[in-house]
Amino acid sequence: MSDQSNAMWGGRFAEGPAAVMREINASIPFDKRLWRQDVAGSKAHVAMLGRQGIVSAADAAAIGAGLDQVAAQYQADGPAEDLALEDIHMQTEARLSAAIGEAAGRLHTARSRNDQVATDFKLWVRDAIDEVDAALAGFQRALLARAEEHAASVMPGFTHLQSAQPVTLGHHLMAYHEMIARDRGRFADARARANLCPLGSAALAGTGFPIDREMTAAALGFDGPTRNSLDAVSDRDFAIEYLTSAVQCSLHLSRLAEEIVLWASQPFGFVSLSDQWSTGSSIMPQKRNPDAAELVRGHSGRILGCLTSLMVTMKGLPLAYSKDMQDDKPPVFEAHDLLGLAVAAMTGMVESTLFRTDRMRAAAEAGFATATDLADWLVRVADIPFREAHHITGKVVRLAEAQGVALDRLALADMRAIDERIDERVFDVLSVDASVAARASFGGTAPERVRAAIAAARESM
Repeated sequence: MSDQSNAMWGGRFAEGPAAVMREINASIPFDKRLWRQDVAGSKAHVAMLGRQGIVSAADAAAIGAGLDQVAAQYQADGPAEDLALEDIHMQTEARLSAAIGEAAGRLHTARSRNDQVATDFKLWVRDAIDEVDAALAGFQRALLARAEEHAASVMPGFTHLQSAQPVTLGHHLMAYHEMIARDRGRFADARARANLCPLGSAALAGTGFPIDREMTAAALGFDGPTRNSLDAVSDRDFAIEYLTSAVQCSLHLSRLAEEIVLWASQPFGFVSLSDQWSTGSSIMPQKRNPDAAELVRGHSGRILGCLTSLMVTMKGLPLAYSKDMQDDKPPVFEAHDLLGLAVAAMTGMVESTLFRTDRMRAAAEAGFATATDLADWLVRVADIPFREAHHITGKVVRLAEAQGVALDRLALADMRAIDERIDERVFDVLSVDASVAARASFGGTAPERVRAAIAAARESM
């Protein structure tokens, strides 16, 4: 056992447990991403300390100017991964001390790393929500443009991946616009709930200094300060809610990605992907693989894993702060990066994909997708109960299948042989164009409804 243990400490852990502790304790390799938020929070904090007379005006001014110098250093070279300065907060303070000297030590008056990291992380999540919202708005604009282009392009609508009723491609794309609109709403709701400032909660119980939490909250763009110091430093529900929204959004992206994968396959042939969003095979030169769509589909699973990771981390922690919470940031950062890539990829694919509307129309016509229109016509015109109309329609479909023709290509005499109540007016509803035009109820697939939906969506964005 001793030899095996010694082997474990070899190489990078030659110092033994001290080296392991230094590495497991350090968060700078990932929380360096918070430098902008850390500087912003520190500037707001020291401005408040100066105004409240907790530190002198001269020291407050020197610290503020020094923080600007630190930010410039970070902007130029990024934070260093120095494990001795275990997190971005310590590194910022060390750089500030090197820049302005002893006065830097007054910055941490009336705050703790607990409320500092909670504030930094909230600021980062808030910025992340703003980024993803802008990206999703761009994705929606791409969907709207292509939906308008194909407001009247007929394709099969599916249930159980079986041809069900004809719809328009514009209507199909607008379904994803609606999903993304709800995703943006979820992110907005998460942002609103997160927008209270933990700064001033200190380690867990607040502080005895006469701070002004309203001032720091306003300076950082929060709606106000958090109302309970224990809650403020110990919960990460704002990060979990961000991840929950990201998961749902990624699931919607994954569904469209899966459809693109299917549609790009030769049996469907509904789309032709641009070279930008597909790759070739190493041994089969004829192939154009929908790799970007497949990776978007795969990323959704990883984003779900990020949510699970953070939820499991938080599920059993007593109040207030525990070191487990240092692991709160990596899954959020990973999910944000993956979601950003997925949204950008899907936007690019929607913008550049060639929709093979001829193949879509042929598939709609070949799948007897207007059978429901025939049943509805029998109910509406011939006053036949729907269950009987459904039975009659099934016989007509079997006849068309046997003859190898679409429903609107059947001879009237053949249909009347099945039921004499069918007359020539039935041809007004049997074509795929007539079918989609008839679906003019609010939210329906009729081209006029699709165009109205697009106009309303543009007005609401």
